[in-house]
Amino acid sequence: MYRSALSGVTSKSRRPLRCPFFSPFRAETPIISSVSPSPGLESRLPIPSNRFSSFRDPPSRASFAPSICFPDWSPGLRRRVVSRTRGLCGGSGDRETLEYDVVIVGAGPAGLSAAIRLKQMCLKRNADLSVCVLEKGPEVGAHIISGNVFEPRALDELIPQWRHEGAPIEVPVSSDKFWLLTENHSLQLPSPFDNKGNYVISLSQLVRWMATKAEEVGVEIYPGFAASEILYDENDRVIGVATNDMGVAKDGSKRETFQRRVTLLAEGCRGSLSEKMIRAHKLREKVQGQHQTYALGIKEVWEIEEGKHKPGSVLHTIGWPLDMKTYGGSFLYHMSNRQIAIGLVIALNYRNPYLNPYDEFQKFKHHPAIKPLLMGGTVLEYGARTLNEGGFQSIPYSVFPGGAIIGCSAGFLDVPKIKGTHTAMKSGMLAGEAAFRTLVEGATMETYWDNLKKSWIWEDLKRARNYRPAFKYGLIPGLTFSALERYVFRGRLPLTLKHGKPDHEATDIASLHAPIQYLKPDGQISFDVPTSLYRSNTNHEHDQPAHLHLRDSTVPELVNLPLYAGPESRYCPARVYEYTPDENHGLKLHINAQNCLHCKACDIKDPKQNIEWTVPEGGGGPGYTIIQKKV
Repeated sequence: MYRSALSGVTSKSRRPLRCPFFSPFRAETPIISSVSPSPGLESRLPIPSNRFSSFRDPPSRASFAPSICFPDWSPGLRRRVVSRTRGLCGGSGDRETLEYDVVIVGAGPAGLSAAIRLKQMCLKRNADLSVCVLEKGPEVGAHIISGNVFEPRALDELIPQWRHEGAPIEVPVSSDKFWLLTENHSLQLPSPFDNKGNYVISLSQLVRWMATKAEEVGVEIYPGFAASEILYDENDRVIGVATNDMGVAKDGSKRETFQRRVTLLAEGCRGSLSEKMIRAHKLREKVQGQHQTYALGIKEVWEIEEGKHKPGSVLHTIGWPLDMKTYGGSFLYHMSNRQIAIGLVIALNYRNPYLNPYDEFQKFKHHPAIKPLLMGGTVLEYGARTLNEGGFQSIPYSVFPGGAIIGCSAGFLDVPKIKGTHTAMKSGMLAGEAAFRTLVEGATMETYWDNLKKSWIWEDLKRARNYRPAFKYGLIPGLTFSALERYVFRGRLPLTLKHGKPDHEATDIASLHAPIQYLKPDGQISFDVPTSLYRSNTNHEHDQPAHLHLRDSTVPELVNLPLYAGPESRYCPARVYEYTPDENHGLKLHINAQNCLHCKACDIKDPKQNIEWTVPEGGGGPGYTIIQKKV
């Protein structure tokens, strides 16, 4: 079990700091230690048993710095960020500083891989670099819903003995099917996914295990810290990140538990700070990259009847319930312990503003080939998340002054495989190696970009570059072109297709489409949004500033509602956005920020890009807890 507390952390004055400890399985206690990160120096203090409770005895306003790399450091030198540091989001103020050599944003596969690889190099070279990983979820894995087909290629490189070290990777793929669905039938097609040698896993459980391996080599992990601001030095080099203010009420007043922390980044697909860095430093333009394209994945974890369960069985489908012009498909993975993960992925460049991704998923579960499997079963968990689909064409230059972008923040998903975990891990490993060479050998973080282009990530994504953009012409042309690319040209076609319009521009005005009538949920196979939200364990501190902002408060009523029929009330899979009657008998947009699943669909799909998604207080959002048990 990993220690998700402040382990070996103090400011220059060596004042002990306290932080909540969030365990994936049970509540624990915080750890206080000296500046040395060595294990065994901890003393423990009791805190409330509720792992989601607010911590009432925080460190004084503190910040974590510097960030993932600072190229002009000498080996072993620790720099302190001065007070009144300028931040990209402004308003930094006076702060104390917690100092690290490397700060990594996000305790997902990429961030933990970077941390582990860097510490491995430290142990091999007898170097002493402090490494901190920040996670906005209340615990590691809390924002990752179970169900993943895992390619172990990167893990084989990172931890070669994982099979003997208790890794929760135990269910090999036993069958791999690909169907084309019509409303009442299914047609089996040749499977393009190459899942031989892969495993059906709980990704949430895997990152929890990786967190234990990271802490074993001296990495410090801080869940419940949401990074909201980038910190710069006087030369505009990134030197750290700041978390949002903890304990600020909606009206801006400081509650009794007010604390201001400056910490380091926690990102994923459409990461807030990553997007700001890409725009601020024109990282796509630097390599003539195209815009990123996205899809929204909606997923449930079910427990089904014993006789229907086939551990390791993998199914993907395309076609129904989506129309011929909308790209997307479903997945159904049989995990262990009678659990399955089932979901629908819909590209966010869909045209019809009346399309509701959540209702399309509920509709899909009633297909004659799917419904019998679910009958008699129980839904355990619900969640949603966007994923990058731009592939090779959309990769930005992944290095900025003082750091780098890794994993899904940079968009390394392999679309034909529908897999991004192994590429995220490999990018994290390359970044960890580059950070080590920057701090110890005097190299620069540009070595990360150079090595990325020499890696199998680059080779795989380049070979698959034309798969996704081919579908902008429709389902049948996309399948035809993709089959030629895969089986005839094998990725060597001397042509690179371009993506169509950005997702938010692809939405047609409502007058071009007829409203879609969806059936009422039956409560057995399909469910309403409030029921599903309950299964996501989503929670945000009620009395805090809203993390969803309208750049122009008039756009919903003056543009989105009359032109697009209020699409935000449909593309959000958590009913965050609702049009409700106002005092003038009209309709006004109401934002239920408490419901937010952190999927980022609103930040991507809003037709006028009027919604800005920012991080809420650390620990807010979904709380996925399903743990895959042994067969």
